[in-house]
Amino acid sequence: MPNWKEIGDAIKAAGSPYDIMRRTALSHLSVVSERNVIIYYSGWLQKPELARSGFAGFEINDADKNGFMTAVHGLDRERGLDLVLHTPGGEVAATESLVDYLRSMFDGDIRVIVPQLAMSAGTMIACSSKRIVMGKHSSLGPIDPQFSGIPAHGVIEEFERARREIDANPAAIPIWQPIIAKYPPTLIGECEKAIEWSNEVVRGWLLSGMLKDKPKARSRVNRILRELGDHALTKSHSRHISAAHAEKIGLEIMRLEGNNKLQDAVLTVHHATIHTLTATDAIKIIENHNGTAYISQARVSMPQMAIPLPSMNVPASPPSESGRSRNKRSGSGR
Repeated sequence: MPNWKEIGDAIKAAGSPYDIMRRTALSHLSVVSERNVIIYYSGWLQKPELARSGFAGFEINDADKNGFMTAVHGLDRERGLDLVLHTPGGEVAATESLVDYLRSMFDGDIRVIVPQLAMSAGTMIACSSKRIVMGKHSSLGPIDPQFSGIPAHGVIEEFERARREIDANPAAIPIWQPIIAKYPPTLIGECEKAIEWSNEVVRGWLLSGMLKDKPKARSRVNRILRELGDHALTKSHSRHISAAHAEKIGLEIMRLEGNNKLQDAVLTVHHATIHTLTATDAIKIIENHNGTAYISQARVSMPQMAIPLPSMNVPASPPSESGRSRNKRSGSGR
């Protein structure tokens, strides 16, 4: 008969109802796909008060590397990886580093699944995979670089417009002078370099992954970069790019609706994870199908103020036959 401590340990190991449901769904998705599964989920939509306050924890950043290292450890990497993405994007440098790490660990055998949104740098990660799985409800986004929310392409376009108008009519100088005077030193050069960097890494990933050995690969890559990276075409960095449009511009898209079992498994994971992000202090979840999780948290203590909580590295035992993982600690840290 278990004693008081053993019963308490068993309760803690089971996790919260959110953890149990999410991990059961993750384990089932891995069975359906016959691949490793890692989710990378941000709660920017579920924590709008933090997003409005400028809280930076939702974005892809270098701290995420610890989470992915935790999630990858112990996996049979020969099974490949299904990476389930839900993110607003983030830092290009961190994104490049994460992609290089994951491709090296799984020898490039990565499929990205987008249940809802993988915007900006999230789209860049999707482009690094062999194939992107999307449903009718899924969206990618433009990859044009941003500086404090201002598109780099837009800055260059505005500067070129000012130059043309001043060349044509010097009387326009007083109109443009206060605008250009707000530009910090080297801004134009930094914008040009950011655009070049973004295009360079995505071009390399497409040619070495998704479009490797495909007919007319370079022309397809050029169109993809133009359609995703040219602010003049996308009009807004928040523009949503559907599965149909992503396929039209040359990306390799697998329709989620074409496999009912996979669709049900993916959407169950998605809904269970969104419930976790909505009902708890979790702001970002990196977790594998064995229940090993790295969860970042933040709590709103006052209006417009967030208190970051420590990220939790939560090891887990292999899932039982029912799919529930017997963890030593609850994954959501509530």
